[in-house]
Amino acid sequence: MPRGPRLDAEGALHHVMARGLNRCAIFRTDRDREDFVGRLADLVPRTGVSVYAWALMDNHVHLLVRTGPTPLSGFLRRLLTGHAVAFNRRHRRAGHLFQNRYRSVLVEEEPYFLELVRYIHLNPVRAGVLDGAAALDAYPWTGHSAVLGVVGRAWQDTGFVLDQFGPEPAATAAYRAFVAAGVEQGHRDDLSGGGLLRSMGGTAALDGRGKGRESWAFDERILGSSAFVQAVWNEAERASARARPAPGDDLDGLIRSAAQRFGVTPAELRGPGRRRPLVEARRWVSWVAVREWGLGPTAVARALGVSRQTVLRGAEERPHGITGFMPEGNTPAGESLFPYESG
Repeated sequence: MPRGPRLDAEGALHHVMARGLNRCAIFRTDRDREDFVGRLADLVPRTGVSVYAWALMDNHVHLLVRTGPTPLSGFLRRLLTGHAVAFNRRHRRAGHLFQNRYRSVLVEEEPYFLELVRYIHLNPVRAGVLDGAAALDAYPWTGHSAVLGVVGRAWQDTGFVLDQFGPEPAATAAYRAFVAAGVEQGHRDDLSGGGLLRSMGGTAALDGRGKGRESWAFDERILGSSAFVQAVWNEAERASARARPAPGDDLDGLIRSAAQRFGVTPAELRGPGRRRPLVEARRWVSWVAVREWGLGPTAVARALGVSRQTVLRGAEERPHGITGFMPEGNTPAGESLFPYESG
């Protein structure tokens, strides 16, 4: 069964996994890893994303992030596409590098935040790349060494992680012991995917609950309790309803509404002007048309008289006044907002 559209809102916590196409290596050398980390350092302050945990493996990457003003998909498009282009150029290859759909799981912070920090940082130990948690302390390709203060990563939000363990200097030691205690847990199905069904141990666990089982909500896009899953569904529906166009409304009507909202004319909006109200109006039209109405960027670009890339850039930034858990990935086939450029 295909996965539904992703869910995102400013402040939402996500576990993100991106894999190489057909399990190919996305990091061949430390230069590749340094390039990826450098892109994180550049993008985090520009997008307002908070990064709490990460791990670079040969053919995949894990991130635990909180969305800022820039939607998750916009942040990842810049990060992964930039890495793919540079990787292909460096290794003289062509074609897609990543699988065409990264996985993102919306996470209920309590009780999963610290469990995911530990689970993500222990990836090299579980894979046999490192021999035990002690070897992880100075390993530069996960966020663990930054939390310990061994490797400096100004862009990584280590303070938020350590705050969960109390005041310093005890917090760092408590965090280190917490991670080491997770080695014996090995692979955990409940943390490698999403949904109450997975986190409770599968259908057998639900069967044991007897009557009322049908009231337990689960969704593979979400890792959390039934109440959390239901709350996300409800907010997503409310946000979608707020954004849904009135019957008979169309792209021309949206452009007229944007022109009125930003104090310009529809003709100016469709023209070459670069005044700030025109730029903001085009961004607003791009977001609503692509993210909320599910229109293709090419059709929107044609209606606005701008390039498709301009529309894509506008759809990356959530305009002021639009809030709530909005579904992502509703664009028609061939109009993906997440192109992996071959370079």
